[in-house]
Amino acid sequence: MPEENSQKSPKKIKLITNLLTKALKLWLRAQVSQVSQLEVEIRASDRQILSGCIPWVSIFASHAVYQGLHLTRIQLVAENIQINIGLVLKGQPLRLLETVAVFGDLIVEEKDLNNSLSSELLSTALNDVLVKLLPEHSPKSKPISWQKITLDNNQIIMRAMLTPPSEATHLDIYLGLKLLSGQELQLSQIQVKQNEVPLLEGNHSYNFYLGSDVDIEELNSIPGQLLCRGRINVNP
Repeated sequence: MPEENSQKSPKKIKLITNLLTKALKLWLRAQVSQVSQLEVEIRASDRQILSGCIPWVSIFASHAVYQGLHLTRIQLVAENIQINIGLVLKGQPLRLLETVAVFGDLIVEEKDLNNSLSSELLSTALNDVLVKLLPEHSPKSKPISWQKITLDNNQIIMRAMLTPPSEATHLDIYLGLKLLSGQELQLSQIQVKQNEVPLLEGNHSYNFYLGSDVDIEELNSIPGQLLCRGRINVNP
């Protein structure tokens, strides 16, 4: 009998791991509307998996679209994940039981960033930046259409069009990026031009608090790409 159990054990481990990997892939695919490549690697023993704990997971995705945001490449690593393994083994969706700290590297190419301009998440963030810089240009009073984003060395150039009843107005906004801490981002060397006429220039800077669930280690803009590395908490 012991020999029979020892022979079946490896098959059991493989079956559980494969089932969990497929469940995790299904859950991830449900979070995005599109993904070109998705790879998942799980490192765990059978005892850990059956107890609902996954010590280490790696996820790689390319050309994924999450709530309208186009992500060129993303690599994530998470540890000590607690899941509802009992229900997963019965065919139900995977669900987190506790907050998970996820460490990741993200690359967004300029073309994907521009494809994201129609997303509510990005447009809302850009509107918040504009109102911070120019309170009189609130979207509530002047409809805003974001036209283009250009990435340069530690600088982002954004073009927007305001459409009041009289005539359309073009805004070109130049921003420098600087991390003050893992939770605080500074926009510096700000310039704003309205129909090519300087509207705001000088050494203006504004700080934005990113929240306690975020810890950014690196955030750089280079020609054609935006690079980000850090941690984010994923809550159940």
